[in-house]
Amino acid sequence: MPAAAPSLSALPQCAGAVLMVRPAAFGFNPETAASNAFQRDPDGEPPAAIAARARAEFDGVVQALRGEGIGVCVVEDTADPPKPDAVFPNNWVSFHADGTLVTYPLASASRRAERRAEVIEAVSGQLGFRTRRHLDLTAHEREGRFLEGTGSLVLDHRQRRAFACPSPRTDAGLVRSWAEALGYEPVLFAASDAQGRPYYHTNVCLWIGTQVAAVALESVAPADRARLLESLTAPDRAVLELTRREIAGFAGNMLELATWDEALGDARVLVLSQSARQALAPATYRRLAGAADNLLAVPVPTLERYGGGSVRCMLAEVFR
Repeated sequence: MPAAAPSLSALPQCAGAVLMVRPAAFGFNPETAASNAFQRDPDGEPPAAIAARARAEFDGVVQALRGEGIGVCVVEDTADPPKPDAVFPNNWVSFHADGTLVTYPLASASRRAERRAEVIEAVSGQLGFRTRRHLDLTAHEREGRFLEGTGSLVLDHRQRRAFACPSPRTDAGLVRSWAEALGYEPVLFAASDAQGRPYYHTNVCLWIGTQVAAVALESVAPADRARLLESLTAPDRAVLELTRREIAGFAGNMLELATWDEALGDARVLVLSQSARQALAPATYRRLAGAADNLLAVPVPTLERYGGGSVRCMLAEVFR
């Protein structure tokens, strides 16, 4: 049965804390590159140098988030077995405001070792998350059906809508099953890049904040555009259109987080990469800046180039 939906006024859109996994063996993963067109082959660059730069970029993001007052639970990755994508934990776990913990089926067999009990225990110990229900979807891997967390799902918590564009990593049937179990309305739409390849994750072409949602509408199938815009529309929230060029710079891969400021009180921080900041059209950037209390741009070029994911992919929200 679907979970009972609380009143919309009680639901936060933004989490005030995140889980981050510090990578031990970050690098280019040919398994994931088969469906992720954002990844680039290192072409002979030493793996140790790539991994060291990735850890430095990771540490910079942690420092920047903590400087904004956002709670960050950092868990060290284990070196054995090597897990080149461990820095992207939002693909295998999500922590919800009602105490639901969800673990997800991953398309790449090399990624499944990322699911570690000690990671969840650290979130409980450091951030106070208490699991009241565990929805374990990982058995679907045996059927070749995948749903990669809040990479596959972009969630409108206040309107209880779960957005997803089907891809080799996002099974439409599992989207519907997830939505039924958590009391959300599924909103499925087709989206692809300029070469006609489906975006590997929904969160590279769509994000949803409190006052703004942004979507690469030109990448959405024409038959789905009007319905998608209608579903994204909500009171006091504008919908901005991003271009495929902006998406290629990871401008779709942002996340709004909640914090508290002595002067502002409750505040919202929109986290994005420097690549995304540079890709945004000036008018779009101004509109985003007006919809959040701060825009926090952090450099993660190594993670983007070889991992094919940006800042949002590094952050597993923890609703407490």
